[in-house]
Amino acid sequence: MASAIGRVASLEAVLFDIDGTMAISDPFHHRATSEMLIKVGYNDGVPITHEFGMTHMAGRSNEQIGQFLFPGWDQGRLDAFFAEKEALFARYAGEGLKEIAGLTALCRWASERGLKRAAVTNAPRANAELMISILGLSDFFQLVVTGEDCERSKPFPDPYLRALDLLGASPGHTLVFEDSPIGVQAGVAAGMPVIAIADESREGKLLAVGASLVIRDYRDPKLWAELGKLDTTRPRESC
Repeated sequence: MASAIGRVASLEAVLFDIDGTMAISDPFHHRATSEMLIKVGYNDGVPITHEFGMTHMAGRSNEQIGQFLFPGWDQGRLDAFFAEKEALFARYAGEGLKEIAGLTALCRWASERGLKRAAVTNAPRANAELMISILGLSDFFQLVVTGEDCERSKPFPDPYLRALDLLGASPGHTLVFEDSPIGVQAGVAAGMPVIAIADESREGKLLAVGASLVIRDYRDPKLWAELGKLDTTRPRESC
């Protein structure tokens, strides 16, 4: 039977987005952003909806979000807004950030096979590293690449291409895990198959932008069926 991710000849690396892909972080981003937008009187003080946040902010860098929300603001005002928002997010995430179900098992699987691994995100580095730490994965990832490290962030392929270069990995031997349309677009543009994490309502949109496979979480039998078809023969290393 053909594999949905079959063009990966033999797997040597896995790349993960963080927000919504590794961690259930959207509620904390929504809470922090909503509070800040109310504070500055955005939308006449009417709180933004979850759907608004997912459509216009999910997966995007703060620079991209700022250009959309406040096209007339200068850089200093934008920086101050997002510094306060990210501080709020860090506080709320510290109170209850949890992994996407099954993530630990997948990371153990990758580690046991000696796969190279990196986190690739549009999130600011401080909060990216905070989320990885809360999830207990600081020792799992060999490097973290953020949109700030590149001239162009996702949906451009630059962050993924940088991760491949630093890891010494080939796109033809690497899998990407993502959850947002712009993240999927970035992974596909970098030449890699992308497995997307999404509920049924978002599945069609992610397939439309190039996801090879959409799963509900890392316990999904579809994921493990596909991974079982791959050659992952690598020297073993400790978890």
